[in-house]
Amino acid sequence: MINNTGGPAEGDTFDAGAGSILRQPKAVWATAGASVVAFMGIGLVDPILPSIAKGLDATPSQVSLLFTSYFLITAVAMLVTGFVSSRIGGKKTLLLGLALVVVFAGLAGTSGSVGELVGFRAGWGLGNALFVSTALAVIVGAAAGGSAAAILLYESALGLGMACGPLLGALLGNASWRYPFFGTAFLMAVGFLCITAFLKEQPRPAKKTSLLDPIKALGHGGLASAAVSAFFYNYTFFTVLAFTPFVLNMTPYKSGAVFFCWGLLLAVFSVIVAPRMQARFGSLKVLGGSLVLLAADVLVLGYGNHTAAVVCTILSGAFIGVNNTVYTELALGVSDAPRPVASAGYNFVRWFAAAAAPYFAPKIEEWSDIRIPFVVAAITAVIGAVVVYVRRNALSHEAEELQPKHAAEDSVTVFAG
Repeated sequence: MINNTGGPAEGDTFDAGAGSILRQPKAVWATAGASVVAFMGIGLVDPILPSIAKGLDATPSQVSLLFTSYFLITAVAMLVTGFVSSRIGGKKTLLLGLALVVVFAGLAGTSGSVGELVGFRAGWGLGNALFVSTALAVIVGAAAGGSAAAILLYESALGLGMACGPLLGALLGNASWRYPFFGTAFLMAVGFLCITAFLKEQPRPAKKTSLLDPIKALGHGGLASAAVSAFFYNYTFFTVLAFTPFVLNMTPYKSGAVFFCWGLLLAVFSVIVAPRMQARFGSLKVLGGSLVLLAADVLVLGYGNHTAAVVCTILSGAFIGVNNTVYTELALGVSDAPRPVASAGYNFVRWFAAAAAPYFAPKIEEWSDIRIPFVVAAITAVIGAVVVYVRRNALSHEAEELQPKHAAEDSVTVFAG
């Protein structure tokens, strides 16, 4: 069962032997499968950005608005998802999110202009926010054998989706840039039918979430510091994700392979490597060091040759994976706000950077040259590290005491929203 914070209830076992990941009800598999597709949607367009630009006669800055509209709506939706799910329940929130993705992903494939595509992508972002912000609590609530198997299943869905999204985009996009959108709509429609058939309604939280609760939570100095640092980090993150495909200028298949390797490193370092590094060196040292290394990596990406750009793009997945996990622990452990509320406030701030980077990076290139967007991205990563150092006292409350075994649970919660 789940408590009114959306996490496991007290007494819910969270040890490695809590149950087999394979012995789950059909409802859990249906939700996890839909989660894979939902996370695919984040990187789906990466390999086909140049193809979309060519097909719609658009500039890189116009096509990058696909990310801007998606994440801008996602940021605003962070204030809405808890409000909605605490009133209509988890199952209805999942189905509402899936329905919106099916409709808007399908419409995106019919777009006749980049403006239409950007608009439909925004609707897709709203649906995805509603779905992924609710899926973890639903899986934990419906899972058999305790939380451990459920959390492992969900984090596996996250990693698989982030890695396979670019592959799906490349596979279908090699024939037409429209096909990945139609493919996503079809897969999410299958997920909608499976959840309708197999998932029972989950218990609603005892306390309803208001629209202002996430904003009020940001009044805590530690949470606000984590959100501000993550804002600058996310600008770097999404410069890599949204602008690098234009720099690599590869076929959809080759670009998809690069971002598949990137996604694998992200998943491995987020779930396996980061908790071990935290246990040895402490969260703040790991985060500061990883941000500085990410800054160096994107500088080499921008100034190196093509081979260096490919290697650094893939390698950035490792630093991004570490950062995602540590930021998550800081955001959820530094204040006494309920996890969903702290997560919503934190994501409300950081997703604005995810919306800004895809827009400004191509604009900066137009104003200067192709290297400068990566210089800016390196600077924002360093600013994120500086915020961590300057605000280390506010961030250190509970940061070094968090149990590494909870990192996986929290990382998928915050990453998803």
